[in-house]
Amino acid sequence: MKWIIVILIILNASWMLADGSRALVLGDYVTPAGGEYTGQLGPWAGFVKTIGIEPRSTLMKTVFVAYGLSALTAATGFGLDQPWGRNLLIVISILGLWYLPVGTAANMDALICNF
Repeated sequence: MKWIIVILIILNASWMLADGSRALVLGDYVTPAGGEYTGQLGPWAGFVKTIGIEPRSTLMKTVFVAYGLSALTAATGFGLDQPWGRNLLIVISILGLWYLPVGTAANMDALICNF
């Protein structure tokens, strides 16, 4: 069960780190290039906008990078049975629930499996 949690968090964190880094360097996140949702961000963007953060702001891009690095650290600590690993993973999983829909599912699964 531990490795399922680690894999879920690493996949989500890696994507957020990569997407946030790309957005900081190139100016925008990865978005659909065609179809009905061309150029649109995921459902998470509506959530952060309602709390007053512009989804494409430098602040939000930095949050992506910081969260990704923190979550990778937590997953590593948890996977290596560090004394701080489980608690940090729980905190990171709770903090990552806003990232609708994929992050919410991965973090919720990690939380459920952790208890």
